Amino acid sequence: MAQNSKTGLGAKYDRDIKPALKLKLGLSSEMAVPRLEKIVINMGVGKAAVQNPKVIDQAVADLTKIAGQKPSVRKARKSIANFKLREGMPIGVAVTLRQTRMYEFLERLIRVALPRVRDFRGLSPKGFDGRGNYTLGVREQTIFPEIDLDNIENVMGVSVTLVTTAKDDVQGRALMDALGLPIRS
Repeated sequence: MAQNSKTGLGAKYDRDIKPALKLKLGLSSEMAVPRLEKIVINMGVGKAAVQNPKVIDQAVADLTKIAGQKPSVRKARKSIANFKLREGMPIGVAVTLRQTRMYEFLERLIRVALPRVRDFRGLSPKGFDGRGNYTLGVREQTIFPEIDLDNIENVMGVSVTLVTTAKDDVQGRALMDALGLPIRS
């Protein structure tokens, strides 16, 4: 995809955020400025998929609507007798977004989905992993406007991981703040 075909948050990053981060972090090169590399959205279905295999189909349909692209089905790596889980059984779905779709999803997450969370006071600052990446969890997929509430059989949690090129959490936090992610102080 061509560099100058970006719109929305992607264009804002190139135009405004990148130069501001370069100054704020005291970096000498524009290539050293942290950027968003990809967003991984994961829906773990777990026990529900063991009891009812159709739950995976619903998770695939929901995640396709949320992300705008078809997710891949994740299978169990090990058998766990207590959960009646066998190796190779489907237990979740995941999708990786890059480029334009990544920025479009992030914009919808920040502006539409997160404000719909009940008693929302900002995201936890504990979601950083030490390398500048940030993970947030949402208890139900119904906060996304693409999901039709009438067709929901099972409420499933959604995990969103923002993968960056930041060297540490300080750079990652600066990037998330600049992108407008509402992280508590």
